This record gives sequence, structure tokens and C-alpha cells, in this order.
Amino acid sequence: MTKLIKRASAEARAFRNKQAEPAGSKQKMTRTKKRALNEDLDDAPLIEAPRKPRFAPVTFSEEGGVRYLHFGTEWVQGAMRLRKPQHIELEYAQQMMAWLLFLETPKRIVQLGLGAAALTKFAHRFLKGAKVEAVELNPAVVVAARTMFELPANDARLTVHEADAWDFVNNRTNHGTIGALQIDVYDATARGPVLDSVAFYRAVRACLSHAGIATVNLFGDHPSFVRNMKRLNEAFDGRVFALPEVHDGNRVAIAFSGPTLNVPFATLQQRAKLIETQLGLPARKWIKGLQESTGQNTGSFSI
Repeated sequence: MTKLIKRASAEARAFRNKQAEPAGSKQKMTRTKKRALNEDLDDAPLIEAPRKPRFAPVTFSEEGGVRYLHFGTEWVQGAMRLRKPQHIELEYAQQMMAWLLFLETPKRIVQLGLGAAALTKFAHRFLKGAKVEAVELNPAVVVAARTMFELPANDARLTVHEADAWDFVNNRTNHGTIGALQIDVYDATARGPVLDSVAFYRAVRACLSHAGIATVNLFGDHPSFVRNMKRLNEAFDGRVFALPEVHDGNRVAIAFSGPTLNVPFATLQQRAKLIETQLGLPARKWIKGLQESTGQNTGSFSI
């Protein structure tokens, strides 16, 4: 652990203590009152409202030539290898680009949740035919991406929106316009995506172009994984699979819009070799993960 990691841990404790209720600050409810409250909650209608993130301190650490982004805890929210600032360092973040197996570079690529801007920088640098956008609610994260992770200033092809991802996907002007939508929306608690309702995922699907694809960063070894996969499948009519778990439990779900896809594995392999040669991403490993997750191993991949 570096000193910066320890500093992040100290700030995390302060953040949690600030959020915690002081002991003895409220009188304990009687059993009768508790029972009545529970009955009221059981009868209450289910409301699918987005969970608003809380802004924790934006902190950093460096180890082994890699700079990490944190939200006041040890949880890694993004990373950049100092000698390769345009490279996507984390394996799960590389998997977020797996839509490249199925799509030519779309006109519009959007990232919900900026983090250390690895995906945004990569798309802006190497996918020249695309307009690249990121949506980030916390202005401090945007500043960190610019000053600590070498995110370029906005230009004709790059736009960072300081906005709520919920509002963005529900804005009708975005519907039907995005070829690749990459979703990585976590707060300091890292309990799962802060936006994960069926309504949210339906709005995500509405944003996709005719044959668009969404990739979503999930925690595999966490109750939120099953919940999110169920809701994604409901929103995308079952056209979803998740790549196998990588380091720290991340699993990337891939959701498809548009007509049924049926592509020979030989074609996917050719595409993967091209991606590896031109972009340096481990695309053949994605195909292995796809086969492992879906059980489709020969002939064609269909979804």
C-alpha cells in the first residue's frame, strides 16, 4: 500500500463516520411501532427510482507505475499506466470495448461514468470515425480526469457532459443515436451500479441505434449481479450475456439491440485478430469468454 492509499483510507473513514448516525441519537422504537412500520413498508408500492450517488473525496494512489483513482476508499475507480496513458490498463475496462467484435466504429460512442477516462481517451485517440462523449455527475471527477489522467479538452470529436446519467438516457434527443453505450456508474460505496432499474435499462436501450450495443460493468460476486442481469434481460428481451469474472470480481454484461445477430465464429476470430493488431486489445480472449458464458462453441454465435 502506498501512502496515498492510506490517505484514501483515512478519508474514507471520515466520510463513513460523517454519514453514520450518532449512537443514541434516536430513541429505540417499541416492538409495536417497528411491526407497524414494517407492515406499512410491505404494503407500500414499489417505485423504481434511480439511486443518487453521494460525492466522496476524489483521491489517488500510485503503485508499480500505475496511477489509480479512488472515491475516498481503497476501491479502484479507474487506472492509468503512466508510461502508456492512452492504454486501457484494467482488464474489465478492456472488456467494455468488446462491442468491437460485432460493430464497425459507430458515429457516436458514449460512456456513462467517466472514472479515470480510460475508455473515453481510448475511443477518442483510436476510433477516429466516432464522436466520443462521456457523462459524469461529479465535477471533481471531471477535473481529476483532466489534470491527473490526461483527458484532453473538449473538441469537435470529444464532449464531456457534467450531467446525471439518468437524465441523459431519458432525454429523447439521445434516443436512437448511440452505437456503443458503455456504462460504469458506481459511487464510493461500490455496492453495485447506482442506476440499475428496469426503467433505466429500457432508457439505455432506447438510446441505442438500430444495431447498437451496451456494455455494463457489474460485480460478479455480489447480490447486485443477479439483480442487474435480470433487469437487463427484461429490458433487452433476453439478448444479454456476461463475460467471465476478472480481477476483483468485475463482470461485464453485453446487451444487444436491433435484429437477431448470427455471426460465424470464424468471422469473429478474424475480427478479433484485427482488433488485437490495430488496437492492442485482447479480443480473442473475449471470444473464449463469450463461448464459456453462453455455451455456444461451434458454428455461429447467435443472440
